[in-house]
Amino acid sequence: MKRNIKLLVLFTLIFTSCTSPKKVLYLQDVDQIKEQIISQKIEMTIQKDDALSIAVSSRNPELSIPFNIGSTGGSSGTGSGYTVDVNGEIDFPVFGKIQVVGLTRMQLQEMIKNKLIQANYISDPIVTVQFVNFKFSVLGEVGSPGVYQITGDRITLFEAISKAGDLTQYGRRDRVAVIRENDSIRTFLYNDLRSTDIFNSPYYYLHQNDIIYVEPNKAKMQSMDRNIISNWMFYLSVIMSITTFSMVFIK
Repeated sequence: MKRNIKLLVLFTLIFTSCTSPKKVLYLQDVDQIKEQIISQKIEMTIQKDDALSIAVSSRNPELSIPFNIGSTGGSSGTGSGYTVDVNGEIDFPVFGKIQVVGLTRMQLQEMIKNKLIQANYISDPIVTVQFVNFKFSVLGEVGSPGVYQITGDRITLFEAISKAGDLTQYGRRDRVAVIRENDSIRTFLYNDLRSTDIFNSPYYYLHQNDIIYVEPNKAKMQSMDRNIISNWMFYLSVIMSITTFSMVFIK
């Protein structure tokens, strides 16, 4: 009888610890699709507090020197640092305040290029704009939660999760939230990584300062509950032991 009970407990532990492949696999319907047209054409737009590197060059290096001295210094041809202020502007040499919020990198490059030509400062300018502080946060059931920073301005949800060490076995693939703030509005969207519909999600490509949260599954929640109960039982036993000892000592 005792042997049967032990076997029953062993089998119960094995089955409860196993995780169904359906719960951990990504893109489970991908075998139904041979090709998928990439419909999203994503270009990040500049937001307040973004840090930008702007480099101006030309065939005559001396002409570009005044336009490569930004708020954080810089030298000709290497670019200078500019932080977008609360009004959505940067203070660009010679031209002063320029409204940049809502523009893409390419649009800002063209704007500065046209200003240089129209003002007869440089006839053949080459302008390069880069994001220098694109960052996002990953929380919850991943290998390495934290804040991550990349060079460039384009990263997908899968790439971000990969940087954070992938989801643990306790992470819900069908409940990966992306939290985004834009123009004083905070939005939440849960994404299902098991479906190819993720590629059409407006949150598949991350934006500046996005937060990714991977929700724990039931097994993790039950484990946490058991740990809490176990801790309380331990504290209770300590209190009871102290109380018993005190009573004996007093007697």
